This record gives sequence, C-alpha cells and structure tokens, in this order.
Amino acid sequence: MYAIKYIWMVCSILLISACGSDDATEDYKPTFSKKSLVTQEEYIFGVHPLHNPKRLQTIYGPLVDYLNQHIKVVHFRLEASRNYAAYDEKLDLKKFHFALPNPYQTIIAADNGYRVFAKMGDDENFRGLIITRKDSPLKKVSDLKGHKVSYPAPTALAATMMPQYFLYENGLDVINDIETLYVGSQESSLMNTYLSKVDAGAVWPLPWKKFQIEHKERADELEIKWQTSPLPNNSLIARDDISTSLVQQVKELLLSLHTHDAGREILARMPLSKFEAANDKTYQPVRNFITLFTQKIRDPRAK
Repeated sequence: MYAIKYIWMVCSILLISACGSDDATEDYKPTFSKKSLVTQEEYIFGVHPLHNPKRLQTIYGPLVDYLNQHIKVVHFRLEASRNYAAYDEKLDLKKFHFALPNPYQTIIAADNGYRVFAKMGDDENFRGLIITRKDSPLKKVSDLKGHKVSYPAPTALAATMMPQYFLYENGLDVINDIETLYVGSQESSLMNTYLSKVDAGAVWPLPWKKFQIEHKERADELEIKWQTSPLPNNSLIARDDISTSLVQQVKELLLSLHTHDAGREILARMPLSKFEAANDKTYQPVRNFITLFTQKIRDPRAK
C-alpha cells in the first residue's frame, strides 16, 4: 500500500513539473498563415483592344498599378481582350467593374448597367483616317469603287464606322461598291495597305502615329488620303453596382494625372494629354451618329 502511494506521489510531482516548466514555454513558437485574414476584393479594369494584349499591358499596366498604389481597400487587375468581339461580349456580360471602351461601346454599355464618369481628352484625335500608299492611283473618293478597303473590326468606331460613313457621304455605296475586309487590328489594317493587299486601310490617329515611329520606312510609303470629323474620345465607365465613393476615388486620381510628373509619364504612354470629367450626356453626339449610321449603312451589332 505504501509503495502504491509512493509511486502515485512521484508521478504527480513529475506531472506538475512538466505543466509548469519554463522550458516548455520557451520552446513553443507560434506559426502564422502566410495568407492575410482580410482578402482584397478584385476589380477588373477592361481596356478595349486598342492594341494587341501584350502591348496593351505595357501601355495601360502602369495606370492600373497607379490605382493600386493609391487605393488600398481593393485590388485592380487589367484585362486585355484578343479582339473587339471578345471585348464586346465581356461588356454584355458585365464582367468588367471598370472599363475604357470606345464611344460606340460606351453607349451600348450605358444602356446595360454601366455609367460614364470620365473620358479621355484630345477629342481632335478621335477621328477616322483613310490611308493609302503614296504611289496609289486613287485621287478622289469615288476612285475607291471596285477596290478593297481594310478596317480593324465592324464595331470599331473611329477606324471603321466613321470612315465608312465618310465614304457614304462622298457618294459610295459602302456595302456594294467596295470590297470590305475586317482584318482584326489597326496595325493589320496599316500593314495590309503597305503590302498592297488592299487599296486603302482605315485606322485612327494614335495607331498611325505609333506606326510612323516604330516602322518609319514603311510609314514613309504611306499617306493620309482622307480623314473624318471627330467625335468624343473613349470613355471611362463603372458598373452600376460599384460604390459611388470608389468611383469617385478612381475619378479623382485619373483626372489629376496631368498635374504631376508620375501621372504625365503614364499619360505619355497612351499618348494622351489628360483625362477629363464626363457623363452619359457627353456621348449624345455618338448616339446621333450611330442612329444615322444604322439607317444609312448597316447595323453595327448585326452578325
């Protein structure tokens, strides 16, 4: 009996010692998850296919990075699209939280759950250009009858619809008098013209200026033959379910870019002098143009 009590006493002492050991406390090292307990909500920023996806990332990536540096409560992610049709579908599905569409896409989006809060400045640059080779025999618009003309895409406003309406106003039946080729991009329209695969190619000023810088020898063989009047430039839109406060933060950051060196460097990539305030009413001239274009030429959304 005494032996049992002795054994029980020894075990109790050892157990108490273990529980109170300083060494046990010192050896314990807590581990923490690498993942934050608070996850930033992701907001997709979709820019329409002004350039191929790689170049679009180079040009607009710094803009999205700038938003992330100054707005910490959410994370913005730039998303490029392979072509206009893919971008239009994403707008229809309201995949983008924020977007930079062309003016035609803007009015479609404004009727489908988006609101305009700003726009690109430099409206004088939002016009269509019709480019030919310098050795082209074409002299007047009517000379294009029976010839090939390239455009980026059916829903490209400045580089397709505006040139087509210009040709219509100058006496051509755009559907029947001209062989139309939609070649997928502004660069492709220029290259098709340079290679004489088409007799004229339609673009808008920014890709043409870029082509002149990056492909000077080829550009030297081309010239602007005709150009259209301008319309309001590309917009900035936000989905209707985005908070007013977040939209205001984005708006204030973008509208002030031209006031400091870091912002001017971002704008220079586009190239653009500034963003400016806008709303849905800003694009009424575009609605008027699309109404005329649809009546006189074609429905831009028809498959």
